[in-house]
Order: sequence, then C-alpha cells, then structure tokens
Amino acid sequence: MILPFMILPLLVCVSFSAEPIGQFDAETDIGTPKLAGSATYDPATQQYTLSGAGTNMWFGADQFHFVWKKMKGDFILRTRTEFIGKGAIAHRKIGWMVRPNLEPDAPYADTAEHGDGLCSLQFRRTKGANTDQIRLPITNANVLQFERKGTSFIFSAARFGQPFVSGELTNLDLGDDVYAGLFICSHTADVLEKAIFRDMRIIRPAKTGFVPYRDFMGGILEILNIESGKSEIVYQSSQPFEAPNWTRDDCALIYNISGRAEGWGRLARFDLTTRKPALIDAGFATRNNNDHVLSFDGEMLGISDQSAIHGGQSRILTLTANGGTPKQVTSLTPSYLHGWSPDGKFLVYTGGRNGKFDIYKISIDGGEEVRLTNSDGLNDGPEYTPDGKFIYFNSSRNGRMQLWRMRPDGTSQEQVTDDEFNNWFPHISPDGKWIAFISFSKDVSPTDHPYYKPVYLRLMPIEGGAPKVVAYVYGGQGTMNVPSWSPDSKRLAFVSNSDFN
Repeated sequence: MILPFMILPLLVCVSFSAEPIGQFDAETDIGTPKLAGSATYDPATQQYTLSGAGTNMWFGADQFHFVWKKMKGDFILRTRTEFIGKGAIAHRKIGWMVRPNLEPDAPYADTAEHGDGLCSLQFRRTKGANTDQIRLPITNANVLQFERKGTSFIFSAARFGQPFVSGELTNLDLGDDVYAGLFICSHTADVLEKAIFRDMRIIRPAKTGFVPYRDFMGGILEILNIESGKSEIVYQSSQPFEAPNWTRDDCALIYNISGRAEGWGRLARFDLTTRKPALIDAGFATRNNNDHVLSFDGEMLGISDQSAIHGGQSRILTLTANGGTPKQVTSLTPSYLHGWSPDGKFLVYTGGRNGKFDIYKISIDGGEEVRLTNSDGLNDGPEYTPDGKFIYFNSSRNGRMQLWRMRPDGTSQEQVTDDEFNNWFPHISPDGKWIAFISFSKDVSPTDHPYYKPVYLRLMPIEGGAPKVVAYVYGGQGTMNVPSWSPDSKRLAFVSNSDFN
C-alpha cells in the first residue's frame, strides 16, 4: 500500500503534453490545479496564448500552468505580455519561470507581472522553502526580460516604449539543466485566467571566453512594425549576417554575410516572398562589410569592400543593385560608406585619416573628397534626409555618442539627442518624418558599437522630441548599421543575434 501512495501524487504533478508548442518542448499544470490550463501557438502571428488556474505561486508549493523548454547554461528570455479580461483576483500572475524540475515545491526564480501591476522577481531558494521576492520600482510593465548568468538572475521590465528597469537575484544555483518558459496563475482555484505573449524570444548570449571579431554568432532577421511594435522573425541562420537594406520595390532585403564562415564578405538578396537568400554577384568585391547602401532611386548599390585587391583596407565602390562589376570611388582608406545624396550625385562616408575619423563627401565619379567634420571624438554614420537639406550623423565630440545634423556642405552642425545612451546610426524614414537609431548603454565605450550586447532600437520625430524604444534587442554591430526602412515608412528591418551552436 505504501508504494502506490508514494508514486501517484508524483505522477500527477509532472504529467504533461509532449507536443511541441512553438519554440517550447511541452506544457503542463504544476501542482494539480483544480482547473486544467492550456497553451497554444499561432505561427501566423508568432503569438502564444496561455490559460491557467492555480491557488498561488508562493509559500512552499505552487499551482500554475507552464509551457517550457529544457535549457542549459546562460540565456535571455524576452516577451511582451497582455492579460485578457479584468481578472478575478488582483494577484493573478504571468511571466517567465526557471526551475530545475516540475515538482510543485521545487526551488525556482521567476518574473511575475501581477494583475494589479506589481512586478517582482520571485524565488524559492530550496525545495519546500517559503517564496521570497525582489520588487521592481515599476508597475504595469508589459515587456518582461529574464536573464540567467551563472547563478544570478536579472529581471528587466518596461512599459513598451521605455527603457528597462532591472532587479537582480544572486547566488541561486538551480543546476545547469532547467525548465524555462512562460507561466500563468489565476491565484484562485475556481477561475481560469488567460494571457497573450508576443515577440517571444529565447536568446543564447555570447559564452564565457567569447572573443569579438574572432568568434561570431547566428543572425535573426526581423521586421518591425513601428506603429504596433510587433516584430516578426522572417529568417534565421547559424551563419552570421548583418545590416539589411530594404529595396525600393519592397520585394527584398540586401545584407552582408559575416563571421568568417563560408561566403563571408559576400552580399546576399533575401526575397521577402520566398523568404530565401541568394548571393549577389559583386565581381571582385568579395569582402564587403556592413556599410552598404542603396541609392534613393534603388538602381545603384554602394559598398565598402576590403578585398585583398585593396590591401584589405575598406574602399567605397558602386555597382548596379542587381550586381555586376564594381566601380571604385574612393582612393584613400579606410572609407566606410553610409549614404547617397537624393540626386544620386554624391556619397557620404566615414574616413579614417591620420588616426582621426571624420565625415567626408565625394562625387560618385570619384576625385577629391570633401571633409565635412573636424571635431574632437569620432564622427560616423552620415545619412542624407530625403529632401537633401540635411546630413544626420553620430558624434562623440561632447563625450557620449549622440546624434547630430548638418547642412550638406558641413555648416550648421547641431546636436539632435542628449541623453544617457550612446546613440548610433540615424536612419531617416523615406517620408522624412522619423529618425530610427540604435542605442547602446552608458557602459559601452562611446566610440565603440560592439557585437552581442543588449541594445534598444529607438524612434523619434525628425522635428525633435523624446525618443521611444521600438525594439528590445540582443545585437549591436550589424543590427541596423545601414538604412533599413521599408519604402512605405511603416517598417524597419534589423538583425538580432543568438548562439545556435
């Protein structure tokens, strides 16, 4: 009689559906709630819907519904959340959960967004111990990120459009193998609550000992709707790639292959209908970096190539957008292209001359370059507005990297942003109304834009105003170095990163 009594509760607690649900392995009810929960995934919207009951996730044991993935090592989990309906109990909860097993009294750490707006990092240090929490100084967040770094867990929360607010839990060892995923708990036995999870990302960051520019990670091609904030994954590959340009016919994206893999330095055209890439024949230019730009009419492509024929130093070349034999434009190196003039007559770029990086302009026929900036710090990322009246760029002349603008002849240089972030690569929407750019934290050197860091993609009106976060990204170098607006000014293409190995 003793043996069946010992086994039966354990089997009930860990029973689960073995069917994969999107990126997750399976789903289960933890702690045998009175009402069974469920989870569904819609591939068309890349959206998860969870329903679940459960008396609580607190004290020494839990009841909730869980959709999970077995994971090892460090990871970053991110999603946008939304409760459905008003809810029966203020402390209904949704969020991310990490635990070593599926037993109801297991140790764990989670990100809990409560129905009343409370955001807290909940945790149970040992089996059966009472739950504790770290309250975040934010309420009603709808972007939840959970990062595991060894035995530390970092909960970052934001109201969409704003930067993260974070709290950290240290010295919680849940073992290398864990169950990680999304949860929902109604906080009452007799009610099923429901929630939606959008823009769900499971990211494997750079490993310990990772050496930038020697080691590389896979790329994820995403398309962001700037009005809704929804980001769609359209392609991913363990072969690194960077910096998508949107073609003027709205049919394709052009990016460069990177990372020392087969084909690195080649340009590829990603068909938005078939969702497949194909290499672009750029003749002898087979070592292109992530500074490639389409002309305003979409007919020409400017590239920054560092092939052996150029001694491995970046020179600017032009060719037709469909490929062909490139024509050299700049003779001095290094030169990194960033923009065409709207009339197609000039190129603007960053040039390294005598150890100093400034912005230059040159005719597409070549000849003598014109220096447009001559200030302290690094000047980079120049791009014309569609009306040709201004060149926007980024400069560290005042300490932090910030956005600036000037007239096409280099006069009237004025600062556009002034905040705590290091802001790079201003991209003006085709309708001339918006500036999109990438923001690194103040912990990153102002003159560096490294790979594989948490970054924000931000948006601001061209007339000025407070920037808004439109995407929370693990990326950096190669994420949005080049003009990447759709022709209708409603979408942005960018690359995020994860380790697929």
